[in-house]
Amino acid sequence: MKLQKLLSLVRQAIEKYGMIDEGDRIAVGLSGGKDSLTLLRAMKELSVFYPKHFEVCAVRVDLGFGNVDDMQIRTFCEELHTELSVVHTQIGQIVLEERQEKNPCALCANMRKGALVKEVLRIGCNKIAYAHHKDDFVETMLLSLIFQGQ
Repeated sequence: MKLQKLLSLVRQAIEKYGMIDEGDRIAVGLSGGKDSLTLLRAMKELSVFYPKHFEVCAVRVDLGFGNVDDMQIRTFCEELHTELSVVHTQIGQIVLEERQEKNPCALCANMRKGALVKEVLRIGCNKIAYAHHKDDFVETMLLSLIFQGQ
């Protein structure tokens, strides 16, 4: 998909649901995957010409596994002239080693979201943009039903 088409679709969704107000400071939850990186790029590009002025920054939660190299993410944010805040946590250790959860996804997701929201508030953002869509929601719901029986 070309950037112009992507920006058009993002702008349509923002306008349809009234997601951006004048003066917003929006944190994009950055996993490092293609969805969140694309959303960050689209939001940053949109901030240049959107009629309501807003700022964009990126927030990434490090789960503490020690196997993630943030260099490409940092470079990407630098190229976009976008502030990147990385929250270092021990969520992986807590969920897998200390609590030894059989189905760790729900607890991990809740802890990750809590760490993200705390950081977003700390850096003065008033909104968070996530790069998830209905397929992600349906997949997560089905995994929860199958593996956790909820």
